[in-house]
Amino acid sequence: MHLPVPGKGELLRLVALGHAESRADLARHSGLAPSSVSLRVEELIEAGLLQEEGAGASRGGRRPRRLRLAPQAGLLAIADLGSHHVRLGLADLSGTPLAVVEHPCDIAAGAEPTLDWICDRLEELVAARGDGLPVRGVGIGVPGPVDPAEGTVISPSRMPGWSEYPVRAHLSARFGVPILVENDANLMAAGEYLAWPGCENLMVLKVGTGIGCGIIAGGRLHRGRGAAGDISHVRVRADASVMCSCGHSDCLEAYASGAALMAALAAQGVEVAHPSRIADLAADGVPQATNLVRGAGRLIGDVLTALVNFFNPDAVVIGGSLSAAEQLIAAVRGAVYERCLPLATRDLKIDVTRAGPDAAILGAGSLLLDAVLADAWVEQTAPRP
Repeated sequence: MHLPVPGKGELLRLVALGHAESRADLARHSGLAPSSVSLRVEELIEAGLLQEEGAGASRGGRRPRRLRLAPQAGLLAIADLGSHHVRLGLADLSGTPLAVVEHPCDIAAGAEPTLDWICDRLEELVAARGDGLPVRGVGIGVPGPVDPAEGTVISPSRMPGWSEYPVRAHLSARFGVPILVENDANLMAAGEYLAWPGCENLMVLKVGTGIGCGIIAGGRLHRGRGAAGDISHVRVRADASVMCSCGHSDCLEAYASGAALMAALAAQGVEVAHPSRIADLAADGVPQATNLVRGAGRLIGDVLTALVNFFNPDAVVIGGSLSAAEQLIAAVRGAVYERCLPLATRDLKIDVTRAGPDAAILGAGSLLLDAVLADAWVEQTAPRP
């Protein structure tokens, strides 16, 4: 098997995360020849992303010069958009969050006004730092299927007015930097991967207002044609048929999502403003919430049973506002461990998020770096007028 050759992005990450502080360290960690490392490091320095200074610790012989992120390397601006809120973050080029804020935001307002409002808030967040660092890349996660080639949202069930809208082009016109447009569960999966060392195959579920799933296969985000991992519209069996927001009946999301549980509680006279409140009610032992959360967990577990047998992941990670409901996690575990093949579950971990609410911001930071670096090389090698 041929392993991928580490690129400049991976070398930059090793320095930014403190795993390597010299060219020799990079050669040791990456497996590249010292000459290849030196070539890549010189390109990173010329692009203004790395700098070399002072002298590091000696391992015998001459003390190596120390590498670090250049102070002027810049920022990544990221938006994790939900149905009724947006989480905004600034990260350094290693993907490490430097500032994170959350605002109410209704995606039903439509694509253009929502994106303009998010851009304004990101610019305010950058200006508040006051250090004049440039924004090198912008990433946005959206709760719908994304065409990765075009940067558009395709037929989302909970985003009226967004289908086929040129999200990437809109953000590019505003910021003039590389733009990442990605499904929110995919970004969450990329962020969780960083928090699960040794797990190269992950299924990461986001259970909030809707239901999403991102897949890490062999240490890389698996997008397929853009809809890989979307389990929300898998058909499930139920006692009564319920129409889903996608226009089909009996989808998993129509029974087990936060929106579905909120509607079911309202029908029983329990009004809930946000899915996170359902987890609170279940923790307090409110029977209506407890029963609904357990039922949702069983349905999610039933869908996962086939997928775990098929994919054999190292871990199933559950995040989103409903992941705080212990009854949901227990029901998912029960269904998967009971119904899956013993070999598929022998070492399988089923647990809640380790990266927490910033998982998507971490994931976007990780995925954006390669796009930023590619853009830097294009600028650097472009012919001068």
